[in-house]
Amino acid sequence: MSRWIRVAALAVTGLLVAGCTSARTPADTTSRTSPPSTDPKAPNAPALPASLTGQRPEWKRCAAPEGGERPGADWRCAGVRVPLDHTKPDGETLTIALIRKEARDKDARTGSLLFNFGGPGASGVDYLPRAAQDYAGLNRRYDLVSFDPRGVARSSGVVCRDDKELAAAEAGTDVTPDTAAEEAAYVADGAAFGDGCARRSGTLIPHTTTSNTARDLDLIRHVLGDEKLNYFGISYGTELGAAYAHLFPSRVGRTVLDAVVDPAADSTGHARNQAIGFQRALDNYFKSTGGTAAQGNARIVRLLEKLDREPLTVGDRKLTDGLALTGIAITLYSESSWPLLTSALTKAESGDGSGLLRLADAYNDRDETGHYGTQSHSQRAISCADSSGRPTVAQVKAVLPEFRKLSPVFGPFLAWDTAGWCAEWPVKGERADPEASAPGAGPILVVGTTGDPATPYEGAERMAKELGAGVGVLVSNEGEGHGAYGTSACVTRTIDAYLLDGKVPAYGTRCS
Repeated sequence: MSRWIRVAALAVTGLLVAGCTSARTPADTTSRTSPPSTDPKAPNAPALPASLTGQRPEWKRCAAPEGGERPGADWRCAGVRVPLDHTKPDGETLTIALIRKEARDKDARTGSLLFNFGGPGASGVDYLPRAAQDYAGLNRRYDLVSFDPRGVARSSGVVCRDDKELAAAEAGTDVTPDTAAEEAAYVADGAAFGDGCARRSGTLIPHTTTSNTARDLDLIRHVLGDEKLNYFGISYGTELGAAYAHLFPSRVGRTVLDAVVDPAADSTGHARNQAIGFQRALDNYFKSTGGTAAQGNARIVRLLEKLDREPLTVGDRKLTDGLALTGIAITLYSESSWPLLTSALTKAESGDGSGLLRLADAYNDRDETGHYGTQSHSQRAISCADSSGRPTVAQVKAVLPEFRKLSPVFGPFLAWDTAGWCAEWPVKGERADPEASAPGAGPILVVGTTGDPATPYEGAERMAKELGAGVGVLVSNEGEGHGAYGTSACVTRTIDAYLLDGKVPAYGTRCS
């Protein structure tokens, strides 16, 4: 799966990260809700032992992250132990970090609402407090809950490289190789990344699949005391939500999927979708500035070609064409960030690459000291554990003309990305594409935005159909950006009415 299916909107704003530490939970044999792993639609899932199903989270005030602030007195953190391997439920366990803000109206409380904000690899423990103001209305009746999925941050986060290695790869690897030597270096860098993951996190990486995380979700649902899972998934979180619905259709509660990953796409298909989506968003940006898309695209291609030949010096660093492309991409996740793109492009064309480099650093989770976060490590581990696709250099070259036609700006990178991402991954992937059919599940809202760059609108249409008749309910948002809740008043009202009052909108409801 392409590395650009991830959370980026808040990174642009530079908001502080709020974090928590997880606590291990004691064994308790009291069973209060539907036990996990017994749904007839959940194959290869032995029943979990009472030491896991009987857990009761030990909620404690969240610790402050280094250099940050506490998320507030109302936030509590805990941990839930899950099997490392769900086919061996009595074996080794790992602890999933949770964060919760309890419902304000205890008398009207509906239950827990679990969030996954995407990535894959985004920390829900960090992200939920930062985004909580968008969900204040839901918090009246729901406990807001999020988590770090297995292999992410506080939940045995995967680490593959140190800061020095990441910086060297960032500066020295051409992400759109033009020569045989650059091609070899590109493939070797991908293999070295995988080797680093195997050395540092080898026990975990075979088990970071979305299906395993979906089973973790069912155990979390159970220990929180909910009969059904009420869930809000964004971006990759929609793939996770669909996986849960496929495995546990009888336990699907009120579920929203916003900014939807195409369930019918393999690794090359996702890259193709994103070439279309990012180019569409970039064209819309250029049209908003009063120019034409053709003129704007030619302008950026010229800049990237120049940077490929001679990167711009920014202090002791270099703005490469790959970093410039990353800086451009992050601004397309939200229409409110388009002015940042205008400024950064103008500066870069005059020889100042600082604006685009700053944007690229925000996307790559690099701070001013040169320290990188590990979301990209977790993202690759999850994506490659999921996907069995391992495109070769020859296959990339075969699709390059098509990708260039789809997007003169993003196409070459996204085509090459399919070979650099998982080609040399040290463990096999689980399947070619996700399974999302969920016959028997309750209605699931599937929200697609027409100008979404990372998860193009067409993926929402396919997800709604894949979930099945009477299950997937398509809601279309005519607008820009990655995700509609909180940016479209119409979408927000529609989702709130569904989550709070159970009002299911008509299939095909349109918001503008």
